Amino acid sequence: MELRQLEYFVAVAEECHFTRAARRMHVAQSGLSASIRALEVELGAPLFVRSTRQVELTQAGRALLVEARRALDAIDAARDAVASVQGLLRGTLSVGSIQCLHAVHLPAVLARFHELHPGVEIHLRQAGSGELVDLVRAGRLDLAFVTSARTADLQASTLDKEGMVLVCAPDHPFAQRESLRLAELAGQSFVDFNPDWGTRDDVDRALAEAGVDRRVAVEVNDVHSLLDFVGFGLGVALVPESFRHKQSRARFVPLEDAPSTGSAVVAGGTVSAAASALLDMVLESRVLATG
Repeated sequence: MELRQLEYFVAVAEECHFTRAARRMHVAQSGLSASIRALEVELGAPLFVRSTRQVELTQAGRALLVEARRALDAIDAARDAVASVQGLLRGTLSVGSIQCLHAVHLPAVLARFHELHPGVEIHLRQAGSGELVDLVRAGRLDLAFVTSARTADLQASTLDKEGMVLVCAPDHPFAQRESLRLAELAGQSFVDFNPDWGTRDDVDRALAEAGVDRRVAVEVNDVHSLLDFVGFGLGVALVPESFRHKQSRARFVPLEDAPSTGSAVVAGGTVSAAASALLDMVLESRVLATG
C-alpha cells in the first residue's frame, strides 16, 4: 500500500467521482482508476460501488477512509515536525470558524500568519460550532473557532465570555423597557440561528432553564439577517451584547438574568507545527488585548 494510493482513495471518497478526483489530484483519470483498482486487489475488497454518475463507498471503503485520513494526517504531522526543527513552516493549515467571531479578528490574524509563514497554504471553512467540532475530531480541520465548546476529548482554550441581551423591533412593547427577565419572554415568537449555529445552543439552554417554551418562527444563518428580521417585527432574539455595535433598526434591551455565551478555539490531540504557531499567535493576541 502506497501513500499515493491512499491520497487518490481519499480524493475519490470525498469527491464521489473519479473524474473530479483526478482533476483535484492533477493526474489522468486512467492512472487514478488503476491505482484504486490495485489498492482493492491488495486489500481483497471493493472500496467503491461504481455507477455512471457517481461512486459510493462500500462498507470496507468507509472503514478504510477513517484510517486513511489518520495515516495522511500522521504523514503531514511528521513533515511538519521536521520542518519545525529546521525553523520552517510549510504545508497546509485548515481552520474553521463560526460567523461573526468577536474575540479574534480572524482576517487580521490569518494575514499576519501568512506574512510570517508564506509557505503554509491556509484553508478556511465557516460552519456551525457542532459541525466544526466534528471536523476537528475527524482530523479534517487543524483547529476551529467555535461557540462555547464543551468537548472533553479535544484541546480547548476559552477566548471570551459575554452576556446576552434581548433584541426586538422599535415598536415592540419591550423596546421601551429598561430591563426584563427571561421568564417574561414566554409566548414570544423568536428569530434565531439555525440549530448548531452561533449562539443557538446557549439560548436554547438558558430559556429552558428559565421555563420558557419558545417557538422559533424564523431561522437564519447570519447575524445581519437575524437583526433585520427582528427589526421588522418577525420576532425577538437573544444575542451577544457585542452585537450592539452592528447597524440595525432593532432595539437592544438588557436582561436582569442575562445568560452568557462565549467563544473558544479547539484543536485535536495531535497539533501540527503550523496549527501550534497559529494557536500561540491567537492566544498571545488575546493576552495583549486584555492585559
